[in-house]
Amino acid sequence: MKTIKHIKERVTDFENLYLAYIHARKKKRFRREVLAFSANLEDNLHKIQMALINQTYVPGRYHKRVIHEPAERLIMWQDFEHRVVQWAVYQVLNPAFASGYIEDSFACISERGTDAAAQRLYQFMQQAGRKQKQAGLDAADRPRLRYWVQKLDTSKFFYRIDHQVSMDLIGRKCGYDSWLMWLMDLFVNAPNERFGFPPGLGVNDLEPEEMLTDKGLAVGSLLNQMLANINQNEVDHFAKRQLHIHYYVRYMDDIVMLGDSKDQLLEWRRLIADFMADRLKLELNPKKCFIQPISHGVDFCQYRIFPTHIKLKKATALRMKHNLKRIQRLYAEGQMSLERAQKAVTSYTGLLSHCDSKQLTQSIFGEDGWFKLQRDSDKIDKDNTF
Repeated sequence: MKTIKHIKERVTDFENLYLAYIHARKKKRFRREVLAFSANLEDNLHKIQMALINQTYVPGRYHKRVIHEPAERLIMWQDFEHRVVQWAVYQVLNPAFASGYIEDSFACISERGTDAAAQRLYQFMQQAGRKQKQAGLDAADRPRLRYWVQKLDTSKFFYRIDHQVSMDLIGRKCGYDSWLMWLMDLFVNAPNERFGFPPGLGVNDLEPEEMLTDKGLAVGSLLNQMLANINQNEVDHFAKRQLHIHYYVRYMDDIVMLGDSKDQLLEWRRLIADFMADRLKLELNPKKCFIQPISHGVDFCQYRIFPTHIKLKKATALRMKHNLKRIQRLYAEGQMSLERAQKAVTSYTGLLSHCDSKQLTQSIFGEDGWFKLQRDSDKIDKDNTF
């Protein structure tokens, strides 16, 4: 394995720190903490640089909040200066790790987000569907060849990631560089922080002091997104190189695979579960693992994917309608600018463009659709409709 070299020099290079600042402030330039940091930019970057070089850097405490969409999660984030540090490390490490990711791995990878993942699975579903159709029917009008889809989900993935496993995965790639191991230990084994959930428990089942110190990564942290991908990359290579699963797609901890034998799919599930338990100290969530015919479709990355078409998931469609009604109301009350409202709407029309949603799109945004951007004071002014 080719190791990453000159890590300290590259991370603490002033140009790298400045670029980290540019990335960290993206879409947040006018927030108070960003403006305060930017007012003394050179001095603040120099302080970070010296703290990292002299190993006196101390990461800030995490802010925490529970969100309920698309699922209930505890998210955590640090103040701006510490996000700059994370970006500085990420810019050096991530390209080296990402070069080893398989083609069918998605999430937190440039140009490989939810839409790309859905399209890759759709391509596989189409191929399997064609093979099934070409095989024809037997004397009892049953398919001679039948493909199945299996979905695997890791139990409380981010909150169960083992700290020592994460440190070892980083160390192997970086030659156990002493400076990097010191810095990564501050983020992974964060002093005075608890990120982990005990088995079978969720955010509403625990008091803060009951959370674990040797498990879990902060959801919402840039470096931890990278660490999560590095973790699951081990599963990817096991599935592709040792099990030789052709129809395999992963988005973060959601794995989907296709096969023409239920028994084979169940065996793959068992082997992957054993591998994850042994190598990564993780467990599959049996309640979210299933096998069904490809004709039933499968929910994946905001969509329901069939061999013949892609639809928006029901939950995604309901959430989109709810948010659009909220945008409509806020704009009507003057609490949202036209630019911000249009930007939000554009993201949803983009989502709809990646699936078969002509009827849904027309019902919302068409000439007779219900979504219009109008101020309460000028409802008859058609120039203010989107």
